[in-house]
Amino acid sequence: MIEILNSVELARARETGALVADILQTLRRRSTVGTNLLDLDRWAAELIAEAGARSCYVDYAPPFGRGPFGHHLCTAVNDAVLHGMPHDRALADGDLLTLDLAVLRDGVAADAAISVVVGSSRPAESLALIDVTERALAAGIAAAGPGVRLGDVSHAIGTVLAGAGYPVNTEFGGHGIGSTMHQDPHVANTGRPGRGYRLRPGLLLALEPWVMADTDELVTDADGWTLRSATGCRTAHSEHTIAITDDGAEILTLPRDAVA
Repeated sequence: MIEILNSVELARARETGALVADILQTLRRRSTVGTNLLDLDRWAAELIAEAGARSCYVDYAPPFGRGPFGHHLCTAVNDAVLHGMPHDRALADGDLLTLDLAVLRDGVAADAAISVVVGSSRPAESLALIDVTERALAAGIAAAGPGVRLGDVSHAIGTVLAGAGYPVNTEFGGHGIGSTMHQDPHVANTGRPGRGYRLRPGLLLALEPWVMADTDELVTDADGWTLRSATGCRTAHSEHTIAITDDGAEILTLPRDAVA
């Protein structure tokens, strides 16, 4: 299903998007050496509840997962890249942490992810991985707009990722979003320009470039959810929810202070 939002729903989407971004920034500040992943999940649950929203993850049970996810936040560390289930682990200096959050409020969902290096260490490989996903995300957003083919957006993302020498996995990518978290269309992280669905004003998309340093192959953890690089290499993931407008693409998941 592809949803097209009206102006009232779009206004709600802006509020939900800002909430997601603000929570992620709070969690980012709290992600210090010694922080436990389960504490991050607990804090996310508290912040979501305080805002009168709900996590899109707790009851989420797609075919590729093992039962309901059961947590409010995805936390992926180092070789984990997607659907990272929080567990009893304390963050160490130099860990590469991805926080992925989707919430629903007032009938509209928003989804975003950030990758950060914990502590004072700054491993060059980790910083490069984060940088390329952020640049690919910016390229995808810049390519999006009314009348643009979806393949143009995917091509823009993939050009940055592949141009930096990283393999591109096409099993998981971005997606439509609206009254539910995951909708059509699928937004691959590589594609052919001029192909695919033509974007329309009122469409929401979650764009999410992610990479693994030296492979495009994933393996699933024993928890049935966490996806890791098959070689154990480090990974990174960046995501924004955008709205297609008459003027282009509007980023909905920016922190309120950044918008101001």
